Amino acid sequence: MASPLYAQKQSVLTLALFACVSGASFAAEHWVYLDNKHLRLGINMDAGGSIGWLSPSRSSDNLINAFDHGRYVQQSYYGDKDGSDWNGKPWCYNPVQGGSWKGKPATVLESKEEEHALYVQTRPRQWASGEDVPDMILEQWIRLEGRFARLKYRMTYTGNTEHKTRKHQELPAVFVDPKCHTLVFCDATQPAWTNAELVRKQPGPPGTKGNIFHTSERWAAWVDEHNQGLGIYFPYTDMATSYRVADTGIGNCSYVAPLQTWALQPGMIFEYETVLTIGSLEQIRSGFSKISAKQAAAKDAAGKGAPRPQPEAQGTERKTEPKP
Repeated sequence: MASPLYAQKQSVLTLALFACVSGASFAAEHWVYLDNKHLRLGINMDAGGSIGWLSPSRSSDNLINAFDHGRYVQQSYYGDKDGSDWNGKPWCYNPVQGGSWKGKPATVLESKEEEHALYVQTRPRQWASGEDVPDMILEQWIRLEGRFARLKYRMTYTGNTEHKTRKHQELPAVFVDPKCHTLVFCDATQPAWTNAELVRKQPGPPGTKGNIFHTSERWAAWVDEHNQGLGIYFPYTDMATSYRVADTGIGNCSYVAPLQTWALQPGMIFEYETVLTIGSLEQIRSGFSKISAKQAAAKDAAGKGAPRPQPEAQGTERKTEPKP
């Protein structure tokens, strides 16, 4: 999730720790799982259908952090300040797929399960106030293909308010198990898919300078000490943000989110596709390289050139920070 820049770093840490430690019980919730003999993926219907489980097939080694309704892999969008309050902080229009910061879940309006595929339509909640958001619908399509989870997201905004402030939008927010402590990506200064050296770093907590990065290959991964972990491929932008909370025990978390920068407009429909995978760093990079090559070849064959225009991704100073 994302929030306005905090004035004091201590406030950032306080809120991050609160969100991390307010854990949810898997046993008390309604989960739906897919398993294709390569991957096991689960969504929590009591968190708007957000993705809260990704592991090898039949494994209990979940790599997604699902401690509260602001975690998971999920959609979340940001508009202008609306007078709402998040734990003493002025907040903004902020529909969240999972639910509110106090744990009130978003509403699943429709769901469909097929072999190796899921569809969920959700009415989100405001992160700060917990109110239903009647002027936005979030849709999520999931399909397992071998070692890849292919995700399609759509946001439909039917509100009449023209939001004035361009915000960094998380596309999507991805929270990873803290044992994956190292963020890896190919820096934008390196040519893509040339086996260039990768950047390896451990980002600071929310609000740390340098947590935003740009990548030429348009993927990033969180890995553990054995170079095993979770990767996300995001062909629609070269910019992403990250953070890590590493000193709270059960509250630890690793986070990454591809970013585009735009303001919500009346009648706006925004959709994009992304890919998740797990495995070794070599498997993650190689797999995404093949997907990128296939996409490029398909565009060339179709004679379409560049993909459908998306809201412009800006490399300017961040106006929002990920909500812990």
